[in-house]
Amino acid sequence: MHPGAIAAVTPDKPAVIMAGSGEVVTYRRLDEESNRLAHLFRAAGLQPGDHVAFMLSNHPLFLAVAWAAHRSGLYYTAISSRLQSDELAYIVGNCGARVFIASADLAAVATSVTDATPGVELRLMLDGVAEGFTSYEEAVAAHPATPIPDECQGADMLYSSGTTGRPKGVKPALSKAPLAEPNVLLKLIEGLFAPTADSVYLSPAPLYHAAPLRYCMSFQRLGATVVVMERFDPEQYLALVEKHRVTHSQLVPTMFVKMLKLPEETRNRYDLSSLTCAVHAAAPCPVPVKERMIEWWGPIVHEYYAGTEGNGFLYVNAHDWLEHRGTVGRSLLGPVHVCDEEGEELPPGEHGTVYFESAAFEYHGDPDKTRSVQDPKGRGWTTLGDIGYLDDDGFLYLTDRRSYMIISGGVNIYPQEAENVLCLHPRVADVAVLGVPDEEMGEQVKAVVEPVSMDEAGPELEAELIAYCRERLAHYKCPKSVDFRAELPRHPTGKLYKRLLKDEYRARYQQ
Repeated sequence: MHPGAIAAVTPDKPAVIMAGSGEVVTYRRLDEESNRLAHLFRAAGLQPGDHVAFMLSNHPLFLAVAWAAHRSGLYYTAISSRLQSDELAYIVGNCGARVFIASADLAAVATSVTDATPGVELRLMLDGVAEGFTSYEEAVAAHPATPIPDECQGADMLYSSGTTGRPKGVKPALSKAPLAEPNVLLKLIEGLFAPTADSVYLSPAPLYHAAPLRYCMSFQRLGATVVVMERFDPEQYLALVEKHRVTHSQLVPTMFVKMLKLPEETRNRYDLSSLTCAVHAAAPCPVPVKERMIEWWGPIVHEYYAGTEGNGFLYVNAHDWLEHRGTVGRSLLGPVHVCDEEGEELPPGEHGTVYFESAAFEYHGDPDKTRSVQDPKGRGWTTLGDIGYLDDDGFLYLTDRRSYMIISGGVNIYPQEAENVLCLHPRVADVAVLGVPDEEMGEQVKAVVEPVSMDEAGPELEAELIAYCRERLAHYKCPKSVDFRAELPRHPTGKLYKRLLKDEYRARYQQ
């Protein structure tokens, strides 16, 4: 149930295969690399409960760094490689990192936060050295490849992606359990998706995000091979499934959309018969998209709804989804409640804020943010900020995030509905729908579209998209206008940075 145990039995088995370069990290190397770094942490004075942070692209040793911190009983924060100096300095300082690890390709931003992060006592750099940093390779080589004597489990402390404001660090309780003891997530994965040591898990997303990091480490607990894409490409994904006989993978709906927009000849070119389990999460999937994926891949498409906060877990398989189209599942970890603004529970079919009754959590160093996600009645329930409703069978349907709701003429409009329609238009590569100020109605609905070709952007396509939406939705839910841009600010995991668009348009309309 951890790399050391796997390495003792199958030392030469690939633990990581990098999709682009083909570089292989065996279980022996994963175990020895993480052991050496764990010894370095102890030599630097870090004890269980202390904190490290690292900012890496999808690097061959990314998971070795995570395992080193985990087997040392530390809190570890994997940081987005896309952040700028101010954002990086905030997270490194806020999490209380005593060690900060980066790679040479990110040296410019990594070195820019040195003065702003005085709490960091040791800075290590992979693949090179920059001012203020010590060579990672030289530092770890000085330590033994055997386990530290006081091995125990640590925990990730990850930050929300910042799609709705300043990133928030989610700090779980630290169990300090023996390394071999399975956690709740591993038990869920084993029960729902049946992986084994023979499984091959394809990870197409950045490893610093909660789901890819946790699922890759969970599959490595079982001795499976993890294939890591440096970045997602729809056709390369299909080719990798065929090449490595991938059995399990986790995706986000935008990846489904990109694959479905490949020519049919391209989609049919690859043998996907090894794939037994395709899991998706992170954002609601438009119903027609999921219908087409199940038609293409068969009933192997699984969905769950959860968050970095770990306060709930809902799940639905393909068969149940086809009977409850649009659902994100039923809860596997305690009751789910839908409440109005006063915290009163609503009956099935009525929209409200979704609360979980399962595990509580806290945002690190921010009691106000922690209180803001707790239910008004003080029952200990918590929310991720989503709006939705339950059906009579207990299946949850998400409408949108509470902070994205548009109020036009006193009517609540959930932009996700229009986004789900417009993303399927053949001339649309990506879309965001938001409310912009309107003197008469309070807000009006606007779509910001990334077209397949910017050459097509203009009044003709705008009129076509508005008409397309109005044919499929009530007119008040459809955009009154469409703006075009070459790229939307979307997180590599598939989440849209709609907050950035909302701030931009609010400032524009206030001028």
